[in-house]
Parts: sequence; structure tokens; C-alpha cells
Amino acid sequence: MIPVSFDYVEATSVEHALALFAEHDDAKFLAGGHSLVPMMKLRLVSSAVLIDIARIAELSYIEDRGDHVAVGALTRHREVEGSALLAEHLGLLAHVAGHVGDPQVRNRGTLGGSLVHGDPAADLPAAALALGASMVITGAAGTRVVPAAEFFVNFLETAVGDGELLTEVRFPKRTGDGWAYQKFNRRAMDYAIVAVAVQLGQNPGIALVNMGSTPHLATAASAALAAGSPTSVIADAVVEGTEAWNDANATREYREHLARVLTVRALAQAGYTS
Repeated sequence: MIPVSFDYVEATSVEHALALFAEHDDAKFLAGGHSLVPMMKLRLVSSAVLIDIARIAELSYIEDRGDHVAVGALTRHREVEGSALLAEHLGLLAHVAGHVGDPQVRNRGTLGGSLVHGDPAADLPAAALALGASMVITGAAGTRVVPAAEFFVNFLETAVGDGELLTEVRFPKRTGDGWAYQKFNRRAMDYAIVAVAVQLGQNPGIALVNMGSTPHLATAASAALAAGSPTSVIADAVVEGTEAWNDANATREYREHLARVLTVRALAQAGYTS
């Protein structure tokens, strides 16, 4: 299928993008295009105007800010994957970026695009949740900061409102802390049937992929991890609050079983002992 006809405009700055949105009815922002364009082709989404923000250079960076690392929303997955700064301080994030799609997707897709799409089957939202990231959202009224735990509000819906842009993601440094990402999928480039992201250290986190309608922070399991609970207790707690479904790939029971098994593996890989 082909999308419904639309107009195309290119933004040169954040301010320009917001102004263009205010000028046009039924507009959407376009970054890497790997989420929006396929949905438009299937006519699941339509828009009268696409505002291309992909060339806004000010939104592509990876910066050391002392106690955290700031990543611009238009930073490509490949840049996240290959960053020496992230490898040193946020190994989980760099590693998970390398599991997104295939090389073509990673060279074109953006961190912000993946997060704003809010797909519960995507890799990077789980990393953001496990790492305790904060999202910087910019709109006509100014800038606000939303914790990752409050960012994913419904299926394919985030805290970014109409006329707003996710402009930056801030990750607290996790230098020297153990981490792991266990992803179970049929082929290397497929979405995960289930995946588990684990981050150890101060304020540890465990997040799940494809276990509900939104990317899922396993709060009970994260609390058990922070308390130093046995691995078996953490694994049992990891499915609390999940809403896994039955589909052609797996039943709900199988997904819950996978979540427990992958949590045990991830904790061991991260170096957790209790």
C-alpha cells in the first residue's frame, strides 16, 4: 500500500520545527522514519503535513555532563552503539542499541524516534527504564523533564504531547556497574518475543520487552534487586504487573516463563550474586 497524500516541509531548528507545527493542521514530526513511514504505508496513521526534523544538527550529540550523559534525541542508533563514552559509563545503552533491527535501521533510526514511538516490543525503551533515564521534552510553553518511568503512558503513546518534541535523554552514569540484556527472538533482526534489561549498582533496574501494552519497568523485581534478594525471588517478582498476551509467537504463560528464565540469565551475566 501507499500512504495518503501529504505535504512535506523541512525544519532547520527546534524553534523552526515547533513554529511549523503551529502553522499546520494535522502535522507530524518525521525523524528517522522507521516507525512513522511503515504505519503511514499501511494507512494505520495519516497526516496532512510531515515536518522533517532529521537534519536538525543541534539534536545529535553525546555529551558528558558530570553525573550523567546527555544524548540528543536525533542521535542515530549506530552512534549510540559505537560511542566510547557510553561504553565506559552506560554499557547497557550502547549494547542494546546494537540489537536494534539491522545495520540499515541502526544507521538511519534515532534514539528519540524509538522512544517516542513507545513500542513495547522495542529494545531501547527497556534500556531507558532500567537505567533510570529522564526525557527532556520541548514545546511552545518551554521545556519539561519526565522520568522514563512516567514517559510511556499507553500503547504507542508517550508523555510527548501535540506540538512537542523529545529533544534530549539524560542517563545517570553507571560506571563500573554490572549490566546485561537477554533477548529471545526468532531471528537476529526480529523484535523480541521477550527481552530483559538488567542494570546493577545504586538504584538498580529491571525492565521487560513485549510483556504488556507499554515498555515495562519491573518495579517489584527492581525493588527485590535493590534489597539484595535471592535470584529466584527476583525472577518470580519480574512478572508482577505485566500484561503479556497470546499471539502467533507465544502464549501468555510462555512469555511469563521466558521473562523469569531470561531474568535469571541476565542477573548471572551482570555478575549479581545473592
